[in-house]
Amino acid sequence: MFKRVLVANRGEIACRIIRACRKLGVETVAVYSEADRESLHVRLAGVSICIGPPDAARSYLHIPAIISAAEISDVDAIHPGYGFLSENGHFADICRGLDIAFVGPSPGAMAKLSDKAGARELAKSCGIPILPGSEGKLPDDETGLRTARGIGYPVIVKASAGGGGRGIRVAHNDAALRVAMSAARTEAEANFGDGSLYIEKFLGRPRHVEVQVLADEQGAVVHLGERDCTTQRRHQKLIEESPSPAIDSRARRAMGAAAVKLCQAAGYTNAGTVEFLFEDGEFFFMEMNTRIQVEHPVTEMVTGLDLIEEQLRLAAGEPLRWRQKDIRHSGHAMEFRINAEDPESRFAPSPGQVTLFVPPEGAGIRTDSFMYSGYRVTPYYDSLLAKLIVHAGSRADCLEKSRSALREFILEGVKTTIPFHLSMLENNAFVQSEFDIDFVDRLYG
Repeated sequence: MFKRVLVANRGEIACRIIRACRKLGVETVAVYSEADRESLHVRLAGVSICIGPPDAARSYLHIPAIISAAEISDVDAIHPGYGFLSENGHFADICRGLDIAFVGPSPGAMAKLSDKAGARELAKSCGIPILPGSEGKLPDDETGLRTARGIGYPVIVKASAGGGGRGIRVAHNDAALRVAMSAARTEAEANFGDGSLYIEKFLGRPRHVEVQVLADEQGAVVHLGERDCTTQRRHQKLIEESPSPAIDSRARRAMGAAAVKLCQAAGYTNAGTVEFLFEDGEFFFMEMNTRIQVEHPVTEMVTGLDLIEEQLRLAAGEPLRWRQKDIRHSGHAMEFRINAEDPESRFAPSPGQVTLFVPPEGAGIRTDSFMYSGYRVTPYYDSLLAKLIVHAGSRADCLEKSRSALREFILEGVKTTIPFHLSMLENNAFVQSEFDIDFVDRLYG
């Protein structure tokens, strides 16, 4: 096991990684921007190093600063968390070139799967169902138009290097497609430095279901079941749950097997998530996230595994401690993202000072956060403040326990998504699990 790990992230995931390291007896080094000087992860780590100003491009995304901090503190591993540099193959390559373990997949496997158009082609070669669409990246807009006419409108335009819901547009005709390609390309270039696009057939009412995987350096791969991430707004997830109430045991087995097959084909190691669209009993590969996910705690709650601990063990070269038959699931879990956003103002950001923070407690109730009373929420980064994760014996019991926990959750001083979550728990379509990926957008516009 590693002696000292640098956590190349901030917020709740940085705190989560530090706690997992502490559990394993591993020393930690936190990096932080000037805006995060008072953040909780800075206080929790054994050593903390400022790496730049608030602008993420000059701090959390600034590879030279992070590598300098790693060398100064003599770490033997870097955990990137999610977002920022977590899926940056160049960063992973630099780490390994300096004999610093990158807690994630190899740069080669990342390259195969982080490019979404390439991952789609790999899935197709493995016999995994994909939606009709372009063959790889679009060389020009005219090819996009011919592809769309061939598969039939509506279509969805996606950035090959996309993530976080960026670089995605839907088009219902030629004119709209030209606008969509231009807008998606511009957004992708601004956010990822890569404006390449691909096109898929747009499904009308799909569910978003993803499968968690773990893979070791000896070639073993297991899946840990699925999470349903259908409750989202503008492609940003808001509520996740496991198991998915939308799929049956046959689909569950097939999706798990497909996820494992893709990872084996890519030579994948560490933790990852294979994402699918599911509609009318059929599933289609969408993309793979080559990192830990925000919503990983729901899988932890139903399996009893600590995924961050497993990431560290796998990155240290340890073999998987379980075979597929050893993975057991218990009950139902849901995660509610508590964001600094105002649902009544189209989810506008709500920075400011948290005057009181008291998370709920009780059996089967967990809060992952970096909040404390007096903390000032800045406008520089993602709006996620906390994740409320609830576990119970059944979905019905989980819904009821979630209502109680959300009502008890005190987070004052900024607007949050707690009222939105409570409204979902009173919505009959949500309660009966009769909704699709555009459900929230139809409600909130």
